[in-house]
Amino acid sequence: MRLAHPSWRPLRRRLNAIIAGCHRLIESVCNPYRPELHYMRGPGPKWQARHRPR
Repeated sequence: MRLAHPSWRPLRRRLNAIIAGCHRLIESVCNPYRPELHYMRGPGPKWQARHRPR
């Protein structure tokens, strides 16, 4: 039997939806961007030099 047969179309659509969902899930879990690694750590040395008490 070929997959182009009309009775296979609903099954193929469901399988494609499941595969696409799994692909999105894997991409979201393996996303390399981690914003907590790029947070601001406070004022830099120039700011501290300007605001240092005299």
